[in-house]
Order: sequence, then structure tokens, then C-alpha cells
Amino acid sequence: MRATLFLFSFIIFACSPEHKEVQSPKAPNILFIAVDDLRPQLGSYGVETVQSPNIDKLAIQSSLFLNAYCNVPVCGASRASLLSGRRPGYYRYLHYFTRLEQETPDVSPMNLYFMNNGYNTLSLGKIYHHQDDFDQGWHFVDDFVTPRGWRDYVLRENITMEKTEGNKGPTYERADVPDSVYRDGIIACNAIRALDSLGTSEKPFFLAVGFLKPHLPFNAPKKYWDMYDPDQFEVPEAGFRPSNAPEESFHNSGELRHYSGVPSKGVVSDSLARTLIHGYHACVSYTDAQIGMVLDALREKGLEESSIVVLWGDHGWNLREHGMWCKHCLYETSLHVPLIIKAPAIKPGKIKGIAEYVDLYPTLCEITGLNKPEHLDGNSLLPMMTDPENPGDGVAISKWYDG
Repeated sequence: MRATLFLFSFIIFACSPEHKEVQSPKAPNILFIAVDDLRPQLGSYGVETVQSPNIDKLAIQSSLFLNAYCNVPVCGASRASLLSGRRPGYYRYLHYFTRLEQETPDVSPMNLYFMNNGYNTLSLGKIYHHQDDFDQGWHFVDDFVTPRGWRDYVLRENITMEKTEGNKGPTYERADVPDSVYRDGIIACNAIRALDSLGTSEKPFFLAVGFLKPHLPFNAPKKYWDMYDPDQFEVPEAGFRPSNAPEESFHNSGELRHYSGVPSKGVVSDSLARTLIHGYHACVSYTDAQIGMVLDALREKGLEESSIVVLWGDHGWNLREHGMWCKHCLYETSLHVPLIIKAPAIKPGKIKGIAEYVDLYPTLCEITGLNKPEHLDGNSLLPMMTDPENPGDGVAISKWYDG
């Protein structure tokens, strides 16, 4: 009821002709953008094959961390680690279904900490893996799912396939539909509407917006597929493994095997591999467009100069490098992540020093002037942001299972 009433009050403020704008809050707002399965497959990271103009524009205006790493290469655990500021351990933050509230109930996660320090906190889309995880730290949680299911197929034949083939749908979809038909387009529209109301509050906001693509299945409007010629993509050699690498460092790409048309084991064909790489790029461009809409709204509503913008991907992703797909391993392709932070009064720059996701919590505390909770494992990245030549501590610790 609390969340519903809070959102309702936003709508009243947004629609009321009597409402007058108030002065910008003294503390900076935070627009916290999470992207599922996004590795640094972006123009701003030197990847020429991808079209990501909106993220690239943000990167030019921001501190761009060239060597940032997640602490766990799977969504639920990575998000729990980042939001808590705690590294994974022997008995915590191990799986995609990790619940921060159950595994570290004594920790005040980022959203709750900012709420308790005067921020309006909203969660739209995927922030925690389970949207009800530590939900007392949000004034409002939009945990909607489409009637079509979490895989969000639009085409009838694909919806039917998912229902009739043991919950297996195709690995991709390229429907000729507007952006707002798929879930990420809806999330962007909801974020823009939230900014209408949040921007008029006397309190600063912590608006977390979680986009799902480029997570499998690679579903994106046709126009984003049409941006690319599939022949432009280099397909990594099938089955290639680094010499002397331990067998335990590899996996069977089980997440991909859950989809129709993918063999249960063995090499994925070059033809399908090229289509999947194409689909990944299409989804990156689709999500980039949604992020661009939200950033444009932030600027148009006069909130850009008073807001911190953080963009991060929860972990990397293998596109047949090392003979693997998806994440779930400790290779560079699974651990290397995009991290972009735009903060008022901090000059943009490319930062080569190593950053890890547990550093983000203390960084936002320092930028906003809040005391840091004692439980944090990471270090503030602000010294590196103010001096891009500062190497930092040179440490990133990542973990995946124990055997």
C-alpha cells in the first residue's frame, strides 16, 4: 500500500496544473542505470562493430572506467554484491537467484541507505534479480511482467513455441514493432514519467532503471537488426581454449542450451553463432536507444546538472570466445564490464586504473557527501575520477563457485 500511495502522489503532482516547480535539491539526484548482460561492447570502449551513440555520448561527458570488473559473473549475485558493497564469500552471493536480504540481512543496501538519508528511491525494471529483495528500501517498485512472459516474445509463433516445447522458445526475435512493444521500451517510458514527478520534489531522488537486453533471448525491433550486416561480424573459432587452462574454468553454456534450436552439447554452428552475435548487437543498440530517451528526458526537465548518472552492466558475456556462451566463468569476457559515472563538477576522462563493483557504493556516498557505512568492502573511485592518472589500488576480486 505504501508503494502504491507513493506512486499515486507522483501522478497527482505530475498532472496538477497548480503545481509549481521548486528549487533543485541541495544533494545531487542519482539516475542509476543497470543493463543486463552488457559487456563493454560499445563504441566508447573501442568496439567499432556496435552502434551505441547514446551511451557513447554519455561516456564523453563522464568518467569512463576502461578496466572495471564485476565481483561475481552471474546476475543475482553480482547485483547483490554491488548493491550491498560486499564481496562474495564462501556462503554468500553465489547464484543467479541470490537474495541479499536473506544472505546478509544485517547489511543496509545502497537503496535503503539513500532512502534513510533523505532520498526518494524508485526501482523500475530489473535492479535486484528478485524485485522484492530488500523492498523496504524503495518507496516504489515497478516489478511488472508482460502477459507474454519474462522472455517477452511478441510473435505468436514464438509464444506458442515457448509454451509447447517444454518452456523453450527461440534464441532471438526480430519483430517489426515500435520500441514500446517490448519490455525495455515500456521501462524507458515509465522512467520518463517518473522523472516528471521526481524532478518537482524537494527531496533528491535515487531512480534505478534496469534494462533487460541484451539478455537472452535476443528480442529487439527489426529496425535494430537492420542496422547491421551479419557478414561484418567475426565469429570466434569454435571450441578454442587457452592453452594450459584448467578444465574447471569452462562450462557447457547451459543458459543458451535452454533455448529451442540449440544442441544440448557440443559446438554451436557458425551460422547460428553469427545470428546470435548479430542479435546481441541489435539488442545493445535497442537498449542504447531507450537509455538515450531517458537521458534526453533528464536534460529536458532541467535535471541534468543536478544529477549523478551511473551506467553499469551486471557482468560480461561470452560470444563464443573460449568456446563458450553467456557468463558463469572467470575469463575476461565474463568479468570485464562497462562502468560510466557522470557527476556534477567532475571533468570527464578515461580512467585506466582497475575498478570493481563493490567500489560503487562508497563512491556514491562520497560524491553525495554521505558518511560511508562500516560494512563496505570497496574503496571510493572519486580520487580516480578527479585525477584519471591515479591508478587506484589496482585490485579487483571476482569469484565463481568453489568447485
